[in-house]
Amino acid sequence: MLLTIDVGNTNTVLGVFEGAALIKSWRVKTDPRDTADELWVRYSALIANFEVDALAICSTVPSTLRELRTMVGEYFANVPSTIIEPGVKTGVPLLVDNPKEIGADRIVNTLAAHALYGENGPCIVVDFGTSTNLDVVSPKGEFLGGALAAGIEISVDALAQRAAQLRRVELVKPKNVIGKNTVEALQSGTIYGFAGQVDGLVTRITEELDLLYPGSGAVSVIATGGLAPLLIGVSETIDFHEPDLTLIGLRLVHERNS
Repeated sequence: MLLTIDVGNTNTVLGVFEGAALIKSWRVKTDPRDTADELWVRYSALIANFEVDALAICSTVPSTLRELRTMVGEYFANVPSTIIEPGVKTGVPLLVDNPKEIGADRIVNTLAAHALYGENGPCIVVDFGTSTNLDVVSPKGEFLGGALAAGIEISVDALAQRAAQLRRVELVKPKNVIGKNTVEALQSGTIYGFAGQVDGLVTRITEELDLLYPGSGAVSVIATGGLAPLLIGVSETIDFHEPDLTLIGLRLVHERNS
């Protein structure tokens, strides 16, 4: 079985694949202070009932990636491992000014989005995590760039810290857009505000894609990331929700390099 590990700034998502089927996945907190041994203790407890014979890893946290390398070398020494880094074959051309700046998660998301939804034309991946990333994929599966914005939870936390009479609220869809109290007003501004941000960016990106690739087909918009469920049904431009997009991309990259 293939163990995939996607380390984000806030959460780490792990998944076990048997062939193309995702058998089980977990979401745990990311702590950049964790040592290789601590990572092993946490992960080994999760995968105790699975026979792992391969690994695929990506990380946006350099300190955790360093410890993951140590963990793999010590506890998975004889297991084929794919770590997303320069030199690894991803099959994703990076059509940007500086390819080294692009996070590994954005690359594997591009690969997975094109594999799953790229038959009809370009794709836009909206990854709702610590930051909100909009990644643009050409009809050929190329990474074209995108847009980055502050994530939902970061924005809510910053507002609560900077405004004396405002506080952190539960992130749920309010009954009305016009909030009748402070909690509802904050929920409305957060949920509908971020949906409007995403819809506005998707609309502008789609207009540029139509100019770049006339007649290439409709643009597919795929939501992923831990906070994506907050915007499903609220955003008017999201077509698909694929919570395991990054894990699927890791599997595809591993298959290309195994």
